[in-house]
Amino acid sequence: MTKIAIVGSGLIGRAWATVFASHGFEVALHDVKPEAAKAARTHIGKNLRELAGHGLVDDPAGSLARIRVAKDLADALKGVALVQENGPETVEAKRELFAQMDAIAPASAILASSTSFIMASTFSEELKGRARCLVAHPVNPPHLVPIVELAPAPWTDPKVVARAKRLYEQAGQVAIMLRKEKPGFVLNRLQAVLLAEAFRLVGEGVASAEDVDKTIRDGLGLRWSFMGPFETIELNAPGGIPDYCARYSESLDRMVKSSEGRGNPFKPETVAEVMREWRGAQEATRVKRLSDWRDSRLAALQAHKRAAKRKPA
Repeated sequence: MTKIAIVGSGLIGRAWATVFASHGFEVALHDVKPEAAKAARTHIGKNLRELAGHGLVDDPAGSLARIRVAKDLADALKGVALVQENGPETVEAKRELFAQMDAIAPASAILASSTSFIMASTFSEELKGRARCLVAHPVNPPHLVPIVELAPAPWTDPKVVARAKRLYEQAGQVAIMLRKEKPGFVLNRLQAVLLAEAFRLVGEGVASAEDVDKTIRDGLGLRWSFMGPFETIELNAPGGIPDYCARYSESLDRMVKSSEGRGNPFKPETVAEVMREWRGAQEATRVKRLSDWRDSRLAALQAHKRAAKRKPA
């Protein structure tokens, strides 16, 4: 079996272990706190049983048996094909971890970071094995949302990226490849634009936060759960994408330009306006309860999408 090392056993690390183990990979979990890795393995068992309940995992017990808690970093990296790093979200932490991994991991191993915003060039430039380093950014939670963004540094070997893509696809992930580095990659850049406009609409008194959420949840989000933005506009004009742009580009351009120069949409007074009508205390117990509910709904949606037929050409 192909071996994978998960370095960092928090929320994202646990989800990655779930992904790889449920697709037949042998997984070694490492954390600077050994007790955290042990607790993570228990949590992963729960993930696997829940996924099995939705028909997304065939053998939860067998999957869990493929996950072990490593004694230390060297033990975790022994004989691996891929290392998935999930450490602190700082350049300094990434540099330190990748220096250690580059010194220990087999020369053929791919070193990938789950970072959400930090580009691979900022933490791999000085490494002897920098050609095998890249970002593999997932979406939370990776075991239920399969997209992974592969963002190489300028010096990453294209063959490494291609090999990484094959491994992630073998693990059931939908891998996209960035052709050049861009802060925030693709998903977070798209999300940032939508979030900024959502905060502006509430801050300017156009609509409530709840109604903005409804617009996505019961409007755009329904289409976006199985179609991307280009696929969406292709069907919004008889002549497809060129026809849509000919009809609506001027109006869209005016809207975009009207948003420019309006400052930071996330300023404290706007956040206060969002929270003024928002329901529910912002507490860890509530966030955990709602996260569990979200994961259950995502699992059901993922099961539905697997069963659905592909769209016609």
